[in-house]
Amino acid sequence: MSHAILNEAYQRFARTGPEWGEDQLTNHGPMAAEVLVRRGHAGAVHRWVDAYARRLDELPPATDKITDRTWRDALGDGRRIGDWTAYFTGQMRERPWREVLSTWWPRLLPGIVAGATHGLIRVGHAVRALLAGDESAEAATELAHGLAFWAARARAVPGAADPAGELDVAAALAALPRIPDQRGTVAIRFGQFQSMPGWSGSLAALRAPADPDDARARLADLVAGATAGYLTHGHGSPVLLVHTATAPNAVLHTLPALARDLWAPSLSAVWAASAAIISAYAPREPAPREELPVMSPGPDAVPELIERATAHADEHVIKFADTAADAYEHTGDVDTLAAALRVAELIGSAR
Repeated sequence: MSHAILNEAYQRFARTGPEWGEDQLTNHGPMAAEVLVRRGHAGAVHRWVDAYARRLDELPPATDKITDRTWRDALGDGRRIGDWTAYFTGQMRERPWREVLSTWWPRLLPGIVAGATHGLIRVGHAVRALLAGDESAEAATELAHGLAFWAARARAVPGAADPAGELDVAAALAALPRIPDQRGTVAIRFGQFQSMPGWSGSLAALRAPADPDDARARLADLVAGATAGYLTHGHGSPVLLVHTATAPNAVLHTLPALARDLWAPSLSAVWAASAAIISAYAPREPAPREELPVMSPGPDAVPELIERATAHADEHVIKFADTAADAYEHTGDVDTLAAALRVAELIGSAR
């Protein structure tokens, strides 16, 4: 029953574009629907989709065919979202979804910032649905849409460097510098990294994983660290800073579908992306602790959190609560749950 509800949502969103409005805001519909179903709120999906879909634009049409020989010329060309969607939809019809993902994941990793990491995140939610047993045509098509968005908006992290140092995730996050001028668009802010002494070194300071399993553990630590970090620093950019946690969580959920030799490169890429967003948007000083929400531990803490997020209805709040629940399961740190309450405070209700 839950798969059927999610697949109906996927069918509806397949007619919509990955962005909407003059500001090219990201379509979060399929991702939020997947969270609602996964977290036991499938009954809320139809109503939520009805309300959310009204704001969306239609999927741009394909205008120029992308092929296995010409795809490099179209990578990162946002005008070709329709072409990329047609290409990946065709790939999903012709090949198993795992094969398509395995081919394209390493090709797309260098452009991980695509859509402020939304391309990656949409892929991660689709893969999670597929791995949960929903190997339907609708779920495979949703993966195609995620890959297409990632390919069309591919953007690299300037000065990215692989982990090669001695710091654990918590210390590496704490040591991240901030760009000199935290104003303007993502492109303007990221443009400052190349002239920042020590930027690449701050990325390289993270300890390199010893093996694929260590890379997976480090990813879980990054999800938890970035989630807890939002509690104290999320006010700097309530929406953008959500993705410092949801992006590595998308990678973490995709790992089981990838070859193990891709796990360490995946950690490296998403660590650079999360670090860049923190450096570009997070304030230097934390919010006063007495102003922040608290949440008590216990067996009802996660269900209560998901219930609150569902009632709030904002897509970022729903997705972040899902990530906070994963982080809490990993660490038992109630600050990760409180961070989800903080997101709900900082982002207005969608209803």
